[in-house]
Parts: sequence; C-alpha cells; structure tokens
Amino acid sequence: MGQAWGFGKYGGPEVQEFFERPDPVPGPGEVLIRVGVAGVNPLDHLLRAGLVPGLDGGRPFPRVLGMEAAGTVLALGEDVDGLQVGDAVFGFALTGGGTYAETTVLTAVNTARVPAGLSATVAATLPVAGTTAVDALDQLGLPSGATILVNGVGGGVGLAVARLAVARGLRVVGTGSAAKREQAEAAGAQFVDYAAEDVVAAARALVPEGFDGIVDLVGGASLRAVAPLAREPGTVVSVGDQSVGEVGGRFVERRLGRENLEHAARLALDGVLVPVISAVHPLSDAPAALAAVEDGHAAGKVVVEVGLSRS
Repeated sequence: MGQAWGFGKYGGPEVQEFFERPDPVPGPGEVLIRVGVAGVNPLDHLLRAGLVPGLDGGRPFPRVLGMEAAGTVLALGEDVDGLQVGDAVFGFALTGGGTYAETTVLTAVNTARVPAGLSATVAATLPVAGTTAVDALDQLGLPSGATILVNGVGGGVGLAVARLAVARGLRVVGTGSAAKREQAEAAGAQFVDYAAEDVVAAARALVPEGFDGIVDLVGGASLRAVAPLAREPGTVVSVGDQSVGEVGGRFVERRLGRENLEHAARLALDGVLVPVISAVHPLSDAPAALAAVEDGHAAGKVVVEVGLSRS
C-alpha cells in the first residue's frame, strides 16, 4: 500500500483527502512508476471540481490528483515500446492515474526518459507548462523581432512562454499581479500590473501598433479585454478558454507525445526552458501546494516532492 492524495467526490478543497491504495497495475500502453516529483497545475483543481470529466479516465473514487510527474519505471504494461524498468522518466497521467502519490501509472506514449543532466524536479514541470509554451508559440509562428502579449505571465506556463519567446527573439509584454512582476521581468518581459493600471491602455502605450500575437493564460473577461490589442484576431491563442473563437482567436493545439517531451527536455538542458520553481512541498503538504495554485498566488511553478530529497 502507498499513500496518495486526491478527492472522494467532485467539489472544492473540502473533498480532498489522503488515502492508502495498492500500487496500480499498468494496463496496455501504460507504465507504473515510483513518483519522485509531481507538478502542480490549475488543471488539477478543475478536475477535482468535475469541470473536465473527460480527463479522469473513468476511474472510481477516490481519485488521485495530478497530471504530470517524474519518477522511475517499476513495471510495464503490454504494448509499451522504448521504455524499460529502471528508466528515469517524466510524462503525463492521461488515463486518470493521478500523480500526487507514491506510485502511479503514466501513459507510455506520453512519457519520455529524463536525459542525463536534467533533475527530476525540472523534468516534472515540463509535461504541462513546458510543452504548452512550445505549442502556443509554435502555433503563432512569429518571427524574431515580433511583439507578443502574454496575458497572465506570472504562472508556470506564462513564465515558460515569456522565456521561450525571448529566446526566439520576440519582444514580450506580460500582464499579471504585482507579486508576479519580479519573475516576469527576470524572464525578459515588460510588465503591466493589471491591478494598478488600465491593462489595455498600458499595453497599447508600450506597443501602439498592436501585438503580432497574444498568448492568453487567463480567459474570460480578461481575454476579451486584451484580444483587440492583436493586430489580427487569428493571432490570439488561448491556453485555458475554449471560447476564444468568439473573439476570432484559436485554442492551443496540444502535442503531448514523447517526441515533444524530449524536445522540451532539450530546451531545458540548453537553459532556454528553465522553469521558475517558486515552491517545493512534500506530499504531506500537497493541500498547500494546490491551494497556492488554485488561489492564483503562486508565481511560477509549484511541485510536490514524493520520493526525492530536495533538488
């Protein structure tokens, strides 16, 4: 039996609980891993709230929280290629296995080896934030010298987008709360404080001719406010709001395969996609880790260390 943290029914933080469970058995196309580090993401509390039931794998309650992890392969299900028992890996739990647990199953085609020189802590942040940043910027395809607005720059994905955009030669303007300014500016973005100033006016003052692209991490009214700042509506890409088409934009097209994970890992090794890890929590403190992400206070990426000493 191993410890896990998840939820017994759909709802708010009150439905979260620690529980014991036997090691999962990897099914076809899955790998069982001993979890070293799990990444924390806004998607986790959306799953807990029942807002994206298609991603829960249809597993019974209680369900384990978490979508990404790095760890060591303990066993292979049928029809798994390219991975072996003992490999250090990172990837997605896309069939509802959850990653805030001592052991879990990852989807093999969405799992890659951790390359030498890359820590498990960094690797655990790449499946969601790292590959999302790559996908959003690849979708825009902006040339060096173009301007981009990152709406909601202070979180794990937003900072990854900013860093990668700067590395590609783009001029980056990012919006966020005052607590996110230091990290955003360190990533190379010009910062607009949405609480202290009129975001649209401030961004327009910085780039009067309009932005060549917008990556939105906020959605809702905020997305609709900044969308007109794009020179062309089709150059607005949202990561979290599928209604972006209503303002002429596009939802991010995700590529979750092993090749894309390996690409993100190479960028991290090269110092291009190094995550800003703002907090590291043990599994026993997982509630605080998710709370920091859920209330929007986390600047950068939050991780839960399960089977590692701090790295």
